[in-house]
Amino acid sequence: MKRTEFEHAIRAAGGVLGVNDLLVIGSQALHASVSGSFPEDVTPSVEVDIAVRDDPEGRLADLLDGSIGEGSMFHATFGYYVQGVVETTAVLPAGWRERLVRFEARSTNGIVAWCLDPHDLWISKAIAGRPKDVDFCRAMLDAGVVRSDMLRERLGGVSDIGDRARRAVEARIPA
Repeated sequence: MKRTEFEHAIRAAGGVLGVNDLLVIGSQALHASVSGSFPEDVTPSVEVDIAVRDDPEGRLADLLDGSIGEGSMFHATFGYYVQGVVETTAVLPAGWRERLVRFEARSTNGIVAWCLDPHDLWISKAIAGRPKDVDFCRAMLDAGVVRSDMLRERLGGVSDIGDRARRAVEARIPA
């Protein structure tokens, strides 16, 4: 997804929901942290995972899905979409809220996307462990977007995963 598409998705999500603050917890969060271009394999996704704070039941997430989500007219028209999610979709290290990266551009029309810090994003994706997440984590490492020492530190701040999952994530962090 290109930055202009990301900005459009943010503007559209804010417009649908009538809010000025959004939370981006998926791979597209990198648009807030990485300036310029970065390797295509780092952000191959055609969706932006967006949550709204204080939406634990996911009502606003459902509204996003129905309006500009997968299979919507928005998706058919532009080739990308917004996936409505809730904050708890991702398992994240302690302190992640304090590390959110603010993203706002002229084209977002005053709507701010609070995006996961790259290291917190990497940890979340590594814990999810799906093949596409593992590929994403590898690409972030290869591109130098994240550092191994910081990943180990952040993993130490995750309390709600089991030993087996923790060992799997540790194995993905280069020495």
